[in-house]
Amino acid sequence: MSDKTYLDWPFFEAPQRTLAADLDAWASANLAHLDHGADVDALCRDLARRLGGGGWLRHCVPAAYGGASENIDSRSLCIARETLARHEGLADFVFAMQGLGSGAISIAGSEDLKRRYLPRVARGEAIAAFALSEPDAGSDVGAMTTSARRDGDHYVLDGGKTWISNGGIADFYCVFARTGEAPGARGISAFVVDADTPGLEVSERIELIAPHPLSSLRFTNCRVRAAQRLGESGQGFKVAMQTLDIFRASVAAAALGFARRALDEALARAKARKMFGQTLADFQLTQAAIADMATAIDSAALLTYRAAWLRDVKGERTTREAAMAKMAATESAQQVIDRALQIFGGLGVVSGYPVEKLYREIRALRIYEGATEVQKLIIARETLKAS
Repeated sequence: MSDKTYLDWPFFEAPQRTLAADLDAWASANLAHLDHGADVDALCRDLARRLGGGGWLRHCVPAAYGGASENIDSRSLCIARETLARHEGLADFVFAMQGLGSGAISIAGSEDLKRRYLPRVARGEAIAAFALSEPDAGSDVGAMTTSARRDGDHYVLDGGKTWISNGGIADFYCVFARTGEAPGARGISAFVVDADTPGLEVSERIELIAPHPLSSLRFTNCRVRAAQRLGESGQGFKVAMQTLDIFRASVAAAALGFARRALDEALARAKARKMFGQTLADFQLTQAAIADMATAIDSAALLTYRAAWLRDVKGERTTREAAMAKMAATESAQQVIDRALQIFGGLGVVSGYPVEKLYREIRALRIYEGATEVQKLIIARETLKAS
């Protein structure tokens, strides 16, 4: 049974506490026996329908378009991702991508775009994707080369994207492309591109150690109506960063969920495993490891929910705080899971055991939505700016 005492912290109010309890109960009933040998694409589509049917995806969009609260609530996103990650990593992935993939529409979409896309996202009827990264433009977004050339009432997109989660199963993509108003990051715009738009193709499927839909995309003379643009021309980088600021703290929350599950598994194993006339939990070395794990989890949780609270309650810009949370939570979760695997010994590396699965799932979180090294640069920049 995972520690839930953090829900008593002053960061939370009744809606978040109710969400945590209700989603935990739903996840226990609905995610316990997923067939991980099944086709991952079909499983993600099924999870989107389940999460939408359960009402959980409503937390990914504003209330005016079928959402759960007037504005996207960071604390609710974090609670949902922590809870889902503790139960099932793929369910967390599906939830997160519905929010990240449609977030730019919530932030900068016209009323028509919001009404056409967001209610379907909330119901799990349309799968969203966020197409920012390129082979030579990941952390350095300003190096983007995918172009969008204005042609009357349309833009013509040419170029490629990679590392696109939900690539191949998404119904639409929020795509960022260079429109050339200025050099670097200032000359980028954002567009909603439906998956069946001529000129858009999935060029490569990318297989990961923790499987989920991930692909490269190719745009060749892909014509998109100008009305599909998100916000003003040349404002795409700003839209992308605003989207990431909302969802970056939730990456930390997902790492927390993985870490809490690892600690639960380690505690159960340590108390049950008999060695030299006592249990593994009786050894001081094991107790030291458990102390480190529990402390790391609480430290990361404080940073994570501080960032979410500052955004929700104080209305503050949380670029620095979200970066701190993302860095601390993902790095410490990797260490917690590694220690849990060590407590399991040989069983920890047997395929199918929970800690083995967690070991594969956590690694990507230290990279996506800004690698740890990038978070350090963000933290330093924002700290210097404030000094």
